[in-house]
Amino acid sequence: MSPEQENAQRVGDMYIEHHQWLKGWIRKKLGCNELAADLTQDTFVRLLKKSNTSWNGLEAKGLLATIARGLFIDHWRRKQIEQAWLESLAHLEEDFQPSAEHSAEMIEVLCQLDALIAKMPMKVANTLILSQLHGLTYREIADHLSVSERMVKRYMAQAMLQCVMLQSELSP
Repeated sequence: MSPEQENAQRVGDMYIEHHQWLKGWIRKKLGCNELAADLTQDTFVRLLKKSNTSWNGLEAKGLLATIARGLFIDHWRRKQIEQAWLESLAHLEEDFQPSAEHSAEMIEVLCQLDALIAKMPMKVANTLILSQLHGLTYREIADHLSVSERMVKRYMAQAMLQCVMLQSELSP
């Protein structure tokens, strides 16, 4: 049996043994049966994608709960991004409202940017945000972060590299 088949077998066994428990645990946390069902499935899908060795020896319920917590965070972050997007659209005239398809694409890109920024070191992320969203100059950012202008340039270069890498992932 290949390692992938062994992993699938182990996940299948965990699914049979812990699916109901996990769904109930998530439902109790979130208070929504449909969302609990979705996140339960997503938890097992994420577990299937992990390599066999990445969870060797860990207690099944602890592992499933950890993965589910990460999915909770992803879910709530996405909801916050969707809400911010809808609030920004509320200020547009009806003629300028994007299509539902365009809105869905924008929300997806915004979620990816949010995840990218969350992975950046704090000063790199702050530099990017202060520059691109607030329009501050490098001097102003340096003063704000209490670093040299040269460090701001380094932080910006790191941030731009990450953005270029994300763009290459998104491009067909």
